[in-house]
Amino acid sequence: MTKVFISAGEASGDLHAAALTRAILQRDPTVQVFGMGGDALAAAGGEVVFNYKDYSVMGFVEVLQSLPRLFGLKKAFRRLMEERKPDVFVTVDYPDFNMRVAKEAKALGIPVFFYIPPSAWAWRRGRAKDVARLATKVACIYPFAAQVYQEAGANVEFVGNPLVDIVQPTLSPQEGEAFIGKRPGHPVVLLLPGSRVKEITGVLPVMLQALPKIRERRPEVDFVLQKAPSIERELLQSILASSAVPVKVVEGCGYDVMAASDAALATSGTVTLEAALCGLPSVICYTASPLSMWIAKHMVYVKYIGLPNILAGREILPELIQEKMTPDHMAASILHFLEPEAASAVREEMRQAVAKLGQPGAVDRTAELILETAKENP
Repeated sequence: MTKVFISAGEASGDLHAAALTRAILQRDPTVQVFGMGGDALAAAGGEVVFNYKDYSVMGFVEVLQSLPRLFGLKKAFRRLMEERKPDVFVTVDYPDFNMRVAKEAKALGIPVFFYIPPSAWAWRRGRAKDVARLATKVACIYPFAAQVYQEAGANVEFVGNPLVDIVQPTLSPQEGEAFIGKRPGHPVVLLLPGSRVKEITGVLPVMLQALPKIRERRPEVDFVLQKAPSIERELLQSILASSAVPVKVVEGCGYDVMAASDAALATSGTVTLEAALCGLPSVICYTASPLSMWIAKHMVYVKYIGLPNILAGREILPELIQEKMTPDHMAASILHFLEPEAASAVREEMRQAVAKLGQPGAVDRTAELILETAKENP
């Protein structure tokens, strides 16, 4: 029986791990998939031994503060590897932790499969060589990333981007609009404040201050917030209590919610690319500790933080970072996207950008590679 140990450390990784698990089990229902993930991985048939919600962190300083807890988790991962003896260890993004446990897997003679490897094309390029030394196989979701890993000597393949497969509405347009309570003649601005507590507490209060400014110019606009599975509803409600404008909270049917909305305020991350695939113009917001931002400014190779902008090679979506992340800037950008001509233009720019993600089938191709790698394990 083939055993696949998978490690996904955040909400977006949980979705990718779930899609992989479904594709693997479709090929061979006897495969055991277990490791770290969340509700999506469990629903797909994987065994969640460690829940990512207990360990999800982001930012240089934030990761350092969480090191003691992550070291304990690394030891638990090694014990599980020794007990269950997986045929392959699959990392899904979450590089700061997964790089450490990949070393443990390699030391135990377990093949290591990097899916969505560290963003060496963006910063800390030396990580590509580290991955090349650890990896049996690397599956990249961007062609420019595959090139960096190939130059580093990794056994790498560009599989296409899994979001092309994953980002698919499940409801009809009418059902999606009903799900968020959209009314005729009332545009919906979607709030996507993130899947981590620090994102919610740092970005959402500023988003809420922008809402009255939007309403001043467009009183017919309604506001909906997409709750991430990793965020407690009580935390959201405590912050939303300060909002001068009503905000409807929805959970689930994420891509249907995006497709039914007209514009979004989104914390920087994978969600901005998901929104682009849904044709939803988003204003990219981000804030972090001053030290984290200083380090990033001196180590990052790319000009933009938003994936749609990186794909496009220019800023097609506004990036409001640190001091630029103000209610006034948020409101102005949203009001621009609510103009029909501006919305039409940016949707075409997003369509051209996401076309660079490759053909559908990335998840199936990756699942096949994982099973091949597991079978090669003596």
